[in-house]
Amino acid sequence: MGREYELKYQANPAVLEAIQGDFPGFHTIAMETTYYDTPDGTLGRLHWTVRRRLENGVSVCTVKTNLPDGSRGEWEVEAAEVAEALPRLVNMGAPEELLSHCAQGLLPTCGARFTRKAAMVCGGCCELALDSGVLLGGGKEEPLCEVEVEQKQGTDEETACFAKALAEKYGLVPQPKSKLARARALITNSK
Repeated sequence: MGREYELKYQANPAVLEAIQGDFPGFHTIAMETTYYDTPDGTLGRLHWTVRRRLENGVSVCTVKTNLPDGSRGEWEVEAAEVAEALPRLVNMGAPEELLSHCAQGLLPTCGARFTRKAAMVCGGCCELALDSGVLLGGGKEEPLCEVEVEQKQGTDEETACFAKALAEKYGLVPQPKSKLARARALITNSK
């Protein structure tokens, strides 16, 4: 199983620029994300994420689920469409219930469009991502500007230690909500 452990922080363009100036090796990824749910909202109630993201034009489909330790299960596969990806993601270890939950079909619900500047840091244990763009939902847009520190290897403690030092140095405030939760809120607020 893939496991995602990341820490997110609210930011502004000046902070992103300062961080980028202090760390070498950033590369740029254009991201266009579409989030999906069943017509009756099953995935949302389970706090599961199904998304298709174009990363510099490459279609990557992802499933995320909550894990008991507070991290997330995460499985990704390159696929043109979510329907094509689901059986492959289950074969990779995503919950088998995914297929029965999605049997009624999936509908796009909300999304995000942003540019990510990413670099490996902390001796390669973490990816530092600087995201700037918009969240999309309910016909509305909301600015997106955040910093993510995602564990790629090593321990949760190493990742948390690096993230804490970064937050202290740049005055970052934790962002407790995912991009999906914030994009879904735009739908709720548009009704």
